[in-house]
Amino acid sequence: MNIKATNVTLSISGRNILSNVSLLAEGGKMTALSGKSGSGKTTLLNCLGLIHPIDSGEILVDNLNATNWREANRTGFWRDSASFIYQDYGIIDDETVSFNVSLKKLGGNQRQISEVLERVGLGGREKDMAMVLSGGEKQRLGIARAMYKKASVIFADEPTASLDEANRQLVISLLKDCANRGAAIILATHDERLVNECDTVISLNNNNVSDDEKIPVLREKPKGCGYLE
Repeated sequence: MNIKATNVTLSISGRNILSNVSLLAEGGKMTALSGKSGSGKTTLLNCLGLIHPIDSGEILVDNLNATNWREANRTGFWRDSASFIYQDYGIIDDETVSFNVSLKKLGGNQRQISEVLERVGLGGREKDMAMVLSGGEKQRLGIARAMYKKASVIFADEPTASLDEANRQLVISLLKDCANRGAAIILATHDERLVNECDTVISLNNNNVSDDEKIPVLREKPKGCGYLE
C-alpha cells in the first residue's frame, strides 16, 4: 500500500503547522518523518493516517483520494489496512496479551497469535495480563498486533522512545521485518539510529516543509498500531 501526500497544509489555533507538504510512502519501505520536538512530525503522521483532517491538499491511499473520506471509509481503512503504534502503546491493560493481539473476545486464531508473539519475543505470554508488560514489551505487542492483522501500512510515533538498548534494537528489527513483508512503515521519530535504517527520510524543519523542492530526501537506499483498530 502506498500513502501519498500532496501540498498538505494545516493550521491549528492560528499556528501554521504544515505548509504544502508532499511525500510518498511506499509499500515495502520504511519512511521516517524526522525533526525536533514541535516540528509537526506527529501531526503529519496523524494526517497521513486519516486521524487528523487537513486544511488543504490531498491524502491518497493507493491512488484513491482519501482526503474527505466519510467516517465509515476511514474506519474501514483503520480496521482492514492500517495499524497504529503510538507512544501510549494502544494496549488495553486489563485484557490479556492474546486479546491485545487479535482484539477479539472469542480469541481469534490461537495458532497465529502464538506465532506472532514468538516472533516478537513474547512467546508463552498469551494469558498474561497486558498491565504486567514493560514498556518495551508493550511496544513489541503493538507490532505483534500489526503482524497478526497483516497490516498494509503501519503508523508509528516514536516507537523506540524510552526503550532500553535491547528492546530498541528488537523493535527496529521487527519494523524492518514488517517492511520486508510488504507493509508501508511510516515513522515519526528523532531517533537517529532508527532514521538510519529507513529507506526514505523526510526532514521537517521550522514546523513545516514548504514545498516539494524543499523536502529533503536525505537518503534513498538502492533496491536489494491509540487504540484505533
